[in-house]
Amino acid sequence: MPDSDSPDEETGFFFHHVAIIGIGLIGSSVALALRVNGFEGPISIADRNGEALREATELGLGTSYHTSAAKAVSGADMVFLCVPVGAMGATARAIAPALSKTAIVTDTGSVKGSVARAVSAAIPDKSRFVPGHPIAGSEQSGPRAGWATLFRHRWCILTPTEHTDPAATDVVAAMWRAMGANVEIMDIEHHDLVLSITSHLPHLIAYNIVRTAYDMETVTEQDVIKFSAGGFRDFTRIAASDPTMWRDVFLNNKTAVIETLGRFMEDLAMLQRAIRWGDGEQLFDTFQRTRNIRLSIIEAGQETAAPDFGRPRFDPRNPGRDVDQDQPHDTPHEAHHDHPVDVPDDDYDEEAF
Repeated sequence: MPDSDSPDEETGFFFHHVAIIGIGLIGSSVALALRVNGFEGPISIADRNGEALREATELGLGTSYHTSAAKAVSGADMVFLCVPVGAMGATARAIAPALSKTAIVTDTGSVKGSVARAVSAAIPDKSRFVPGHPIAGSEQSGPRAGWATLFRHRWCILTPTEHTDPAATDVVAAMWRAMGANVEIMDIEHHDLVLSITSHLPHLIAYNIVRTAYDMETVTEQDVIKFSAGGFRDFTRIAASDPTMWRDVFLNNKTAVIETLGRFMEDLAMLQRAIRWGDGEQLFDTFQRTRNIRLSIIEAGQETAAPDFGRPRFDPRNPGRDVDQDQPHDTPHEAHHDHPVDVPDDDYDEEAF
């Protein structure tokens, strides 16, 4: 169990100082959720993207802002890796020399196998790494896309490795519960297979169907935009997701995705045959089963029937106010910068941080 000496025992935060590496949708939502749910310690933020750091500063998401991930983790005892999965290894190598011996490292990546191998190999003490994946998000990206209630009533899957200290897993699990999430402990391989079905394949289909519509010679781009029906608009929402992140997801979970894609193509061929031969009963039975799955997801509280998903975004300094309101953001803490934030915008790459 977590150490009872933690100053935030009542809130469920058994650590003093947080570092968030990568301040996009998930990283900014973590910062907001920590504050709204009672964490009062310092939050150090690092990102190579100068515009992201500027926005994070304006929003008051942290107490210090860094272009160096190593400087951000100095003194932190809880470190979030919120970078694309393809950059996890390079980022872990960059922070390794600066990590405190007691620091717990966790991540928010959608693929766990490749991330667990890369991070465990890079940090000094692999027992302090707790792989994690909050199943929450949207097609939006950047610091302004985050909101404090993103994880509320959503699942966060933790996939501790054979080397992970159970006490570290307890601390990370308590933290996610304190931010409103439900926590599930899962085997790494099973996680990657499940998410290939529930998340990765749907994104691949969305990217492809939007591309197909755009590339059809007999349908103009204006027609696609003007006459897009609700179903196609839903696909375009998913297809608007961050290209870097999803490129890395598919490249790092290719075994599970290819297996799932093969099954999907077999089922799609079955539907093609049903349409060709006029098998209305087969089509109806398939559509009825899939409709029931949608209703089950709503009944389980993982979605609402509302088109806006029923998840308002709140300002951590005024939880009753929507962050989309046109009001200035007051910084709750005096910010410290180890480097000017007007630096060139850089994408993550193998030399991240």
